[in-house]
This record gives sequence, C-alpha cells and structure tokens, in this order.
Amino acid sequence: MDNVKKLSVLALSIAAALPVSAKADLLISEYVEGNSNNKAIELYNSGDAALDLTGYKLVRYKDGDTNALDMVALDGLTIDAKKLKVILHPSAEIALDSDVDSSTGNLYFNGGDAVALVKDGAVVDIIGAVPTPSGWGMNVTMQRNTDALVASNVFVESQWKVLPVDTFTGLGNLDGASAPTEPEAPAFTCTGAKITPIYSVQGAGKSSPLIADGEYASKEEVTIRGVVTARGDSLFKGFYLQEVEGDNSPYTSDGIFVFLGEAAGEEIQPGVEVCVQGLVKEYYGLTQVDIKADKKIEVGENVGAPAAQPFYVADGESLGDALERFEGMHVVLDAGSDMKVSRTFSYDYAARRNNMMLSHKAPLMKATQLYPAMSDEAIALEAQNRANQLFIESDYKAKDGEVPYFPTFNAENGYIRVGDQLTNLQGVVSYSYNEYRLVATNEIVAGDFIRGDDRSDAPAIATKGDIRVASFNVLNFFNNAVGGDDTPADNRGANTEEEMLLQRTKIVNAITAMNADIVGLMEIGNNGFGEKSAIQNLLDALNAELSDADAYSFVEINDADKYQGKFVGSDAITVGMLYRAAKVTPSGDAFLIATPEQHATAGVVTRGEGDKAELSPAFDKYQRHSLGQTFKIHDEQLTVVVNHLKSKGSGCVEDWANYEDNSDPADLQGKCNEFRVSAAKVIGDALQDVKGDLLVIGDMNAYGKEDPIRVLTDFDAANSDRDIMTASWTTLDGKVYEREGSKIEKGYGLINLNTKVHGPDTYSYSYNGELGNLDHALANTSLAERVLDIQDWHINAVESNLFEYGSKYTGELAKSENAFSASDHDPVIVALSYPVPKPEPKPEPEEKDDGGSLGYLGLMLLGLAGLRRRN
Repeated sequence: MDNVKKLSVLALSIAAALPVSAKADLLISEYVEGNSNNKAIELYNSGDAALDLTGYKLVRYKDGDTNALDMVALDGLTIDAKKLKVILHPSAEIALDSDVDSSTGNLYFNGGDAVALVKDGAVVDIIGAVPTPSGWGMNVTMQRNTDALVASNVFVESQWKVLPVDTFTGLGNLDGASAPTEPEAPAFTCTGAKITPIYSVQGAGKSSPLIADGEYASKEEVTIRGVVTARGDSLFKGFYLQEVEGDNSPYTSDGIFVFLGEAAGEEIQPGVEVCVQGLVKEYYGLTQVDIKADKKIEVGENVGAPAAQPFYVADGESLGDALERFEGMHVVLDAGSDMKVSRTFSYDYAARRNNMMLSHKAPLMKATQLYPAMSDEAIALEAQNRANQLFIESDYKAKDGEVPYFPTFNAENGYIRVGDQLTNLQGVVSYSYNEYRLVATNEIVAGDFIRGDDRSDAPAIATKGDIRVASFNVLNFFNNAVGGDDTPADNRGANTEEEMLLQRTKIVNAITAMNADIVGLMEIGNNGFGEKSAIQNLLDALNAELSDADAYSFVEINDADKYQGKFVGSDAITVGMLYRAAKVTPSGDAFLIATPEQHATAGVVTRGEGDKAELSPAFDKYQRHSLGQTFKIHDEQLTVVVNHLKSKGSGCVEDWANYEDNSDPADLQGKCNEFRVSAAKVIGDALQDVKGDLLVIGDMNAYGKEDPIRVLTDFDAANSDRDIMTASWTTLDGKVYEREGSKIEKGYGLINLNTKVHGPDTYSYSYNGELGNLDHALANTSLAERVLDIQDWHINAVESNLFEYGSKYTGELAKSENAFSASDHDPVIVALSYPVPKPEPKPEPEEKDDGGSLGYLGLMLLGLAGLRRRN
C-alpha cells in the first residue's frame, strides 16, 4: 500500500457522483478493524474553531455496494480546534489514555467495507474505494499521514500507513504510532517434538478424540506434519495438510485444516511439507488445528502433493457419514462417486455467495411433493435430504456470471443442469454454515458433466393428441421498459429494453416449441388488454413467428369484471390465457374466480402466555384471481381455469401465531399455507357445477402432496391423521368470508394428471436444491379419460438462473435467445384426445316384396345357396 495506485474508471465515476462539501475541517485520521469487536474511527478537527458535529454521521459501503448504510450519528458531539475524537465500538477491548476524548457508537464495518464521514447527505471524507475490493481493510490499523490531513471524497491509498491488527497505540495521538516492537522470538521448530499422526487427530467419529466431551478444544497442543494439498486464502483462512502414507483405514481421515486466521505466506504451496503445533478445535463441525495465536509453523521442502483420493459413499452410509471420513482430505469426484447436481450454480443465501449443491445418486425431491405434510414419510425424507448435501465452493468468491472451477460455463454448450453427474472435480472436504463443502482445487470442462436428462429443443409431447393445453409461469413478463401501460403496482420484470426483448424472445421460442392450442400464463404484467398491454405485446411477438393457422388470440374478461375498468385484480401480475382460434372456439364469456384476502387488524391474535404474551401486528394479504374460459371442441365442451395462488415467501397471521413468521414452517409447506387452502376451497366451490370437461391449471405454489392440492383432489378427513384448515380473518369480494379458519372435510375430487400418468415424483420447479411440482394440471373424471400424456418440459427448473433475462448479477456472462431459462418454472403440457366425430352411416332403403314368382321360400333357398358358395 506504499505506492500510489490508479483509481479505476468505475471508482472515479462513483466518486464524481458523490455529493461533497466544498471545504471540510473534519476528517478521518485513523481506522481500526481488529479482532472481534475491536473497531474504531478517529476523527480530527483541522479547523481553528470548535466544531459541532450535529448533522455528521459515519456510514459504510458494505461488501462492494455503492449505496451507504448508516452506522453512527454524531449529533450532540463536539471537537475542539486541532483536536481528536475517537469513536469506539461499545464492545471493543481497546484501552485509551485517560486524556483521549472518546465516544462509543455502533461501528459494525468489516474488512471489505469502505467507511465514510457524511454531513447532511454529502460525503466529507472516506477511507476505502467504492466499490470496495473484497477483503480490503481487514485485520489492520490504518493511520493517515500527517502531511495528508485534508478531507477528500476519493480514497488515496498512499496517504495512509498500514499497521498490524490490533495496533491501538496511535489512537488519540495525531503523531500516530508505529507497530509495537517486541523481542524477536526464536523460530519454531518441530525438531525433537512428538508428532501426532493426522488420522489420530481426526479419529473415527464426528469430532476429534483429543477433545473431551462437551469441550471445543483440546487441553494440550499437538504437533502434526503433512503435505499441503490446498491453500485457504479467502473462504477458509489457512491451509490443508495431509499425511503422505496415512493409516489405510477407511474410517479415519488423513487430512486436516490448519487455521491461520489469514492467508498463508507464499512459501505455503501445494506439495510443500509443513509441520505445525497448536490446539485441536471443533469449529462449527470442522476439526482443525488452530495456530493463529503463535503461528508455530515450520516449512520444509516441496515433496509433491499426494494424489487426490477417489471419493465414495459406502453401502449403508449416508453422504454426510462418508464426507466425515474424508474431512480435510484432497479428493476427486470420479464416476464411482455418483454425485449428481441437485442445485445448479446459483446464489446460496446461507453462505452469501454463488455455489452449487450435489447429492448422492439422485437430485433431492421435496418431501411434500411425495408425502403429506407432517407424515412420518415426509419427516424421514426431509432428514434424509439434509444429510445428502455437498456444496461445491471456490476459495475466492465467484465474480458475477462466472463459475470459478468451470471457466467455459456458458448458455449454449457449457451449461450445468440439475441431474447431471459431476466427474473429475478435485477439492478439499471442509465444513461451514452447518454444511459439508468441497472447495474446488482444479478446473473442469463441459465433458465432465454426464448428462442424465439433456436439453431437448422441443417437448416430446408437442405432436401428441388432438388438443394440447399448457401451463406456463413466464417470470414477471412486463413491457414497461418499452412504453407499456402501467400496472396497479411496481414493475417486477425487465428494467431495460434489452432485457425485456431477450425475455420475450425466450418465452416466444418456448411457446412455439410447445405447440399447445391453449396456454395458461402466470406472472404476466397486469396492465390490461390494450395495444400497450403486456399480453398484447407477447401475442404480437408470438404470432409474428407463426402461420395464420397456428396464430393465437387471448382471452379477455368483461369490462364489468375488471378492476378500475382495466385490470385483472389489483396485483402487479396476473394470469392470462392464449388459444388458437383455428383449433378451439370460446363458448360464452370468460369468468373470474375472486380468491380470498386476509385482513387482520393489529392485536386480533395473541401468542405466548403471561409476561411473554404478544399481540399480533396487522396483516393484509392478497392472491391473484383465477381466470376461466369454456371452449367448444367439435361437439364437446372444455373449461380451462388458470390459477396463481399466494407465494410461500411472506407470512400470514397463522405463521405469526405459530412463531414461524421469521422461519420456515415446520410442516415444510411454506408460509401462508392456510391462505392457499382458502383459495383452493373457493376455487373448488366455484367449479362444482361446470358442465363437460374441466382442466384446472397453474402455479398453485403448493407441491404435489401439500394441503391446497389435496383439497382440490382426493383429501378425506376421515382417513387423515392431520386436519387441513383454511385461514382466519378472510374476506371475499369485499365481504367477510371466514373470521376463523374452518376444517376441510372432503376434497373436490379433481385428478392430479401428473400423478395419474407418471406417479408423484414429477417436478416443474427447483428451490433450495429440491425438486417438485408447483405447477399442476388437475382434471375432472371426464377430462382425465381424454388424457394421452402429460409432460413437464424441463427447460427452466434444472437450468442456472444466471441464464435468465436479468443482467443485474450476471456480469459479462453472454446471454442466449434459446428457450432455456426463459423462466424459473417449467411449462406443463397436457395432450388430450378430441377426435373429429365420424358421420353417422345412412341406413339402406328397405326392398318391398312385390308378390312376384320369387316368394319367401325362393329367397330363403337363394340365401342358402349363397352361403354354400361362400363356404
């Protein structure tokens, strides 16, 4: 940091955009980012008069963000002329001289965060570039040079002196301080030490046998020797050591992580023999040798890294058990490892970074896709899924749009799909965020993915049947970016014309390949049916690719059913329906099924008892209306109803009452389950008198065995161990619907076509590494008899969301106009039999007996003669 570095074009442009005072006497003179809560900012008043700090505050730019977050308001503080004030974290263990003027404040910046001094919204002074490089300013003290005491909204590195972590002696002293000098300790050596084998440190259990039960560290230090297999410069601060020979036991690991607390020196490289001494610790499930404090390390010669060991799961053990046996070791996933992609490369909220998740033998299925909520089978499968996860990481956080260990990742031929078997990837087995993680150490190519179910340019069902009906969630297709009409709420889709056109092209390519005659749409912008509506925009683009015979029209509701005379309900998104007039004919008007709303005023529900009793906040929850249309096909009637029920994300009053407002509900059905059940009840009631064939399609936001689907299909309370309840405090069409939730006694008898044709283990959606159907096709009995096939066309759920139209988090990744990742839901297509009726044969005219010579007897004899001839 001693040399002046050129500011990037981005940093200069951001700095130019930051409002700044013309002249500022107050500036940042020292920055401390130490261990734990040891954080401090020293301020200097360079003016000739005392300074009132009202209006000033300290902010941070977190992890490269260009928007600031408030930390400490300095209102009420003053600094005398030419004096200093030190702002300390309230829990900092920093001793200051008695004459130092100090105050405490919530300084919660970390390495990687720039810190700025702001006055009335204008940046006065700043330390750290914006956006801030990853890891900048971590574990250091930085003091401003005395010849650079001028506030600036541009960070100049050469103006600052960098000192070791937890250097505090300069705080409150403008002359600064040098790093404390200590007598040089003799170099550590393993000579004469008792070497403990790494496999003895690891042992055969989940924790080290050298750590007593209930403890997290060994009482005595151990000395180990091994060969470095990988460095941990970012994600894990330290390096991995492995025995060259090992004990040849499948039950104990020959590798271990050495925690250094910082990036290792350049001499620590794979293949180098190293000896260390430190305490054995269990750090959130990871066995490690901690040498951070004393850094007792002796570096030897480069003897060559041991070959990566093939990873395998033995018969009768879980993936987690197998990973424990290999913890800390350098392994390779070969064909015998049988590791499948269960979540393709995307954002991991727990680790706060992009990564990929594998499972053993097959991708994970959502428990409530296969079994009813809270059943023994669902609970067992959920536990099994949690034990069958391996996250693939890179040491350094991946750049947007890049897979660090797969440099040729791209949307056309370098893709990763859920279900692919991954081979030839090497890495070290580690553990963090309560999950096993394989930190990759090599690079792979597209050929290292064995495709189980590869891409198909069109679904196999596209030419089956007389009529095809599809359900397709189009991932917030809005046309606001190209001058589309406004929706009742904010735009949730493309932000630029380029994004919108790409999204539309991908959707059009998908729909044309499906070759469906009726298409139900979800998540289309709710901006009416005019020339500037989203559905008209999509229709125009779609028909431009089709012949007149294959062209689509859209279903429009009556003006009387429109919200504010224009919209389908009041949400920003709605459902829609396309149809081919050459194949099906609308019969009668389209109809809406209004779904319940939940309006619970504050305090209507209590949770807890006594002093811990709490009153509920207010809840106002909505879900989209359903759209129905009857079609005439030859002489038959088919009614199609398109639905999009409430999402699983934000909670309803029932979740709050169960203390699950800030966590995933224990029944695994997501938030607002009872609210979706209410919608299923209303939809089921509304469709009971439909004549002819009935098909209910759409994104129900409920997996195959979850309550809303069971209510619409085959639920029977008499045969269930668990009640299914509707939501409380609901209204319908502005009137009270149910003040208290009611028990569902019987389902509405529709048939889940996917389950009928393929069994329950089908899917159209992937979330958190688990597959299942949120998108459904439910039929009455007469329609079910017409079903020839049903297919979830896997163009979206198994693909990386980095290939979707949005560009915010994809960096320089090139996009493709192909149909893959056109949405996050797979389309569901049903092939139906509606044959053209055959004309009734006309009856032959009867011959009259004219009484001639050939009478009844003669005719009979002729008939017998004819029979003899035929015989």
